[in-house]
Amino acid sequence: MIALPRLYAILDVAGFPDPDGLVAAAEELAAGGVRLLQYRNKSGHSGQMLEQARALKSRLGDSVLLIMNDRADLCLAAGFGGVHLGQDDLSPEGARRVIGPNLRLGVSTHNPEQVSQADRSSADYVAIGPVFPTVSKAHPDPVIGIEGVRQARARTPKPLVAIGGITRENCRSVVDAGADAVAVISDLLWDPRKSAEAFCRILR
Repeated sequence: MIALPRLYAILDVAGFPDPDGLVAAAEELAAGGVRLLQYRNKSGHSGQMLEQARALKSRLGDSVLLIMNDRADLCLAAGFGGVHLGQDDLSPEGARRVIGPNLRLGVSTHNPEQVSQADRSSADYVAIGPVFPTVSKAHPDPVIGIEGVRQARARTPKPLVAIGGITRENCRSVVDAGADAVAVISDLLWDPRKSAEAFCRILR
């Protein structure tokens, strides 16, 4: 069973019109204590994604575990430490065949049944959400609330990552409900270093 840091930062390219700003933000997050960072790009082409991913890897090295959203092939090509899958992406078993046994594999879930399916898969950790209303997705799944986190916790012993609308104000309640880590996007965008430091203090 792997151990995850409490703060799971997600860098979504949609929030960074300037690619240099994306890498700079990643460096600030690392300086603020982030040790697990997912690169998410839902609109770019493969060449652009690989270029950005390699830039992140070059700047951060091994100080941060880098996770590629969706693309197992680009995870390998960029030298990332793992891949994170949605419900409509490659199956966990399919991704595992691509990345091998040693890289991290995470799966997003949105209800207890999906949590149980992920628990039976080769995934290393399970993400559950959205816990609270979120603006990071155009068509989010139904909000599950704190009770949804508790239900997910009861379905799997694997590390549980809660995502969706998580802020400094509510993150502690999510961990208290059973999440091992909280995934944060929007509340890390403004002054990433200080924001990460604040999350790490609260979650310590």
